[in-house]
Amino acid sequence: MEIPREYNAAVDLIDRNLSAGRGGKIAYIDDSGSCTYAQLAERVDRAASALRGLGIKREQRIAIAMLDSADWVALFLGAIKAGIVPVALNTLLTPADYEYQLKDSRARALFVSSPLLKQFDGIQAKCPNLRYVVPDAQLKDLLATASPEAEAAPTLRDDMCFWLYSSGSTGAPKGTVHLHSHLILTANLYAVPVLGIRESDVVFSAAKLFFAYGLGNALTFPLAVGATTILMAERPTPDAVFKRLVEQKPTIFYGVPTLFAALLVNPAFPDRSKLKLRVCTSAGEALPAEIGKRWQARTGTELLDGIGSTEMLHIFLSNRPGDVRPGTTGKPVPGYELRLVDDQGNVVSKPGELGELQISGPTSAIMYWNQREKTKNTFQGPWTRSGDKYSLDKDGYYAYGGRTDDMLKVSGIYVSPAEVEAALVSHEAVLEAAVVGAADEQKLIKPKAFVVLKPGKSPSDSLKTALQQHVKDKLAPYKYPRWIEFLGELPKTATGKIQRFKLR
Repeated sequence: MEIPREYNAAVDLIDRNLSAGRGGKIAYIDDSGSCTYAQLAERVDRAASALRGLGIKREQRIAIAMLDSADWVALFLGAIKAGIVPVALNTLLTPADYEYQLKDSRARALFVSSPLLKQFDGIQAKCPNLRYVVPDAQLKDLLATASPEAEAAPTLRDDMCFWLYSSGSTGAPKGTVHLHSHLILTANLYAVPVLGIRESDVVFSAAKLFFAYGLGNALTFPLAVGATTILMAERPTPDAVFKRLVEQKPTIFYGVPTLFAALLVNPAFPDRSKLKLRVCTSAGEALPAEIGKRWQARTGTELLDGIGSTEMLHIFLSNRPGDVRPGTTGKPVPGYELRLVDDQGNVVSKPGELGELQISGPTSAIMYWNQREKTKNTFQGPWTRSGDKYSLDKDGYYAYGGRTDDMLKVSGIYVSPAEVEAALVSHEAVLEAAVVGAADEQKLIKPKAFVVLKPGKSPSDSLKTALQQHVKDKLAPYKYPRWIEFLGELPKTATGKIQRFKLR
């Protein structure tokens, strides 16, 4: 796909809908109401005008720490239209995390939802570049009084467009820098040809807008085709998700494996006659085959497992409608080239052999801000290192084998924690599981499992033994967890990924 050299991502995503005659169509339904595409276009212009009115210049950064709403979308796109760089902040972080990211990004203004304000107490005194802290009520006033027309900045496709911070599952978050061309490329390479999104769809993403996955799901993809999007400010609890699925009747639902597992065990799961789902996607972590099968049996809808990353912006490897291979992440998204590399840097070619997944594609971030060594380690010429281990079968399907730093070598053989976790989750008593390496009496590494049981199930030594035997029955015997510890919940990042380093 060829992107013009002179290109502004916000202008493209908004104007394509007005040109197609969709001005009167509902673009967003959030907790405060709905807005049409024409109303959204005006809000985007007002946001651009308001930011310029605050004295924020082209290429300077603003930070957005807001709960999902149409104003979040308008502010993000308004900044981009003005040539200002929005930095989407995770809304579940600590004050220390926010201080680090605001200092690192040198954001000139922070836009924050009122319920989150306490996390930013005294933040301006600690961040010398931060001139404004704007609560959502003040943002509404700014938008109401700003000019409803704004001229687009003369940006280029290779200009810095927006930042996302990595989730921090393996250390301090990194400011990941993306270009103007990247948003529409994710839509045209994955959302349209693979997911099959279309103008008639109503979409709902449990993953929030600050997350690369959610940004594509609820902003880029629906705007690219003129679909309608449901936004939800609250956390995606089963009750909150069921309410939207039943009342708003989305046709596309995006979630993560942890959420799908929680939905499936919840007694309030709605009858499929109350749903209008056409396709569902899972990303963020590997989807156990059992969960995908149970979801399809319960809803009649395929659950497409895929993998993307903050660095690549969205999904580059995915199952497809009508071609779901349970237990795999599917095949490469057209436009992306994948390879598996061993510890010596050699390309892996044997079916079933594990290697680190590396990606070459047009949406790779250009760098981690002010982190030169980490940039060089991850972005290596045309190839981006994922840090994920994968194997490729003879039919061309990729199977997840865990993170590079999570892989276990048991008796000289690689063991994938994800494989053991999937086996444990297939037991009727298990809700979630995480597997890490632990040393035995001889200081040899063996698998240890941390298990969260389903409601109504109780920990016991006999259950530990039964779970160990269950894994032996499903996998090669050396892969079974030598120890099992029951927990009330697993430690996770704010975006729902299991933090195995804490368990280690």
